[in-house]
Amino acid sequence: MSYEVRGNILGFEDTVNVEIAAIDELFATMKDANNENISFTLANPYALREYSFDVPTDIKVILEINEKSNVNVYNVVVIQKPLENSTINFLAPIIVNNDNKKVAQAVLDPKRHPEFGMAESIKSFKL
Repeated sequence: MSYEVRGNILGFEDTVNVEIAAIDELFATMKDANNENISFTLANPYALREYSFDVPTDIKVILEINEKSNVNVYNVVVIQKPLENSTINFLAPIIVNNDNKKVAQAVLDPKRHPEFGMAESIKSFKL
């Protein structure tokens, strides 16, 4: 499915359109629609842990999210070899509004969310 990037994806400011495809209940891929060399592995945080935060107001505005919106949340996985050394960034979720096909990355305040890390080891979760 194709989505318009609103705001920026950290470090990938030129990425303006992405394709998101589910692999299974846990993983998905997000690829830059205009640059085949840019792709991300995403994880569904709710399949791994308790994960709750308030979507920042600016993200709600640019994604046009309201209480009836069909929203998905993903976290970027940094794949390592071996796979169990991979890490997940829970402080910069990718938020998807499936109703209007828009996506943005939020950056959460680590002081407000000390339970979330930028590089949590995937091996600390039961897969």
